[in-house]
Amino acid sequence: MTDSAEIAKQIASLIGGDRVRTPHGAEARAAAVIAQPADAAEIVELVRKCEADSISIAPLGAARTLSEIRRAPAALGVSLSRMARVIAYEPDDMTIVAQAGISVAELNTAMAQSRQRLPVDPRDPDLSSVGAMIAAHHAGPLRLSEGTARDLLIGIQFIGHGGAMIRSGGRVVKNVAGYDFMKLMNGSFGTLGIITEAAFKVRPIPELYTLAIASFDRAGGAFDAARSFANAAPLAHLEVTSPRMSGTLGLAPAYSVLAGISGTRTEVEYLCGAIARASSAAIEFLAGDDAWRVYCALRDCDFVDWAIGAQVVVPPAALAGVLAACDAEFRAHAGSGIAQIVTREAPAPDAAPAIIASWRELARDARGHLRVLRTAPEIRGAIEFFDSPNRGALELMRALKSAFDPAGIFNPGCFVGGI
Repeated sequence: MTDSAEIAKQIASLIGGDRVRTPHGAEARAAAVIAQPADAAEIVELVRKCEADSISIAPLGAARTLSEIRRAPAALGVSLSRMARVIAYEPDDMTIVAQAGISVAELNTAMAQSRQRLPVDPRDPDLSSVGAMIAAHHAGPLRLSEGTARDLLIGIQFIGHGGAMIRSGGRVVKNVAGYDFMKLMNGSFGTLGIITEAAFKVRPIPELYTLAIASFDRAGGAFDAARSFANAAPLAHLEVTSPRMSGTLGLAPAYSVLAGISGTRTEVEYLCGAIARASSAAIEFLAGDDAWRVYCALRDCDFVDWAIGAQVVVPPAALAGVLAACDAEFRAHAGSGIAQIVTREAPAPDAAPAIIASWRELARDARGHLRVLRTAPEIRGAIEFFDSPNRGALELMRALKSAFDPAGIFNPGCFVGGI
């Protein structure tokens, strides 16, 4: 079944016509028809229908990721916007359970009175759903000190093959029951099933946050300073940005080092002193609203407006050299060996594959890898968005796909090796 109108009619018969619609905005590049189920039981019925009729199905948050990497829309997109409820929150145990459609911002609002948070900071947390954060492995600057969703996830529920409702982990931190599907589903891009619920361990909100900023004429000087800062103090986050990227943050168009410092007043004062002594560069310390404004701009860097965007992951010591060879604008998570890179100018369409190939080769030479974040729709057919792992790893991934999705309906063609 491939006709969108007929698919919409059939899906409406399952969950009601008021919850089946045409895609809006970015959704149109991710799916041809949008269903908005009210609960996991309705997703079970959707999955069974799609398997029976060979309809491709993709889970959606705001569709910002899939709209940039799908070569063609899936037949059916499942929006979890109606499944956005906190199921259980235990401040004393520092755990929270929520439906996958809730935004990261809403999740943190629910914990604000207890001065707790989920310290994963994807771009635009008011638009980033919990399910999308897990499935696309979204994380921001705080990955240096807090990790990613993979490190904080203690339980998960998803709908898989045959409409099976699968649970793994639980609602307490010390839980070793069952298979560790939390790590399997993290970064799976919806290719193994549809995440409907997640449980996390959470953290206290730091008393204070200060941002140390230093500017340099050369990238090398900025990365040298970043290393000095990292050696001097345990930082909440540590980034280096290229001149044009710095400009988007409201900073001077130079190579900037941004070091986040969190803790009690005594801790922050001590760490600021350690940072000041670590480098001879002029350092500006921002606090309060000024620090928060720049941090939010850093976290929410949007790479959609750039012609080509990619994420490179290499050993931290190799990051500066790889970025210099890429000759691109960047936001580098210097302490983690991760950077998002973008072309300085829009290349000709036939030149884009060669640019991506050269970036990917540089990453591989440094024992890392590269994933494309976005390209123009007209050249996606010529681009491999995901890097190629070794043969053994790829065979294992394909075996997992076959076992979890034998009908091949879950977001097909949107993972490593065309899985």
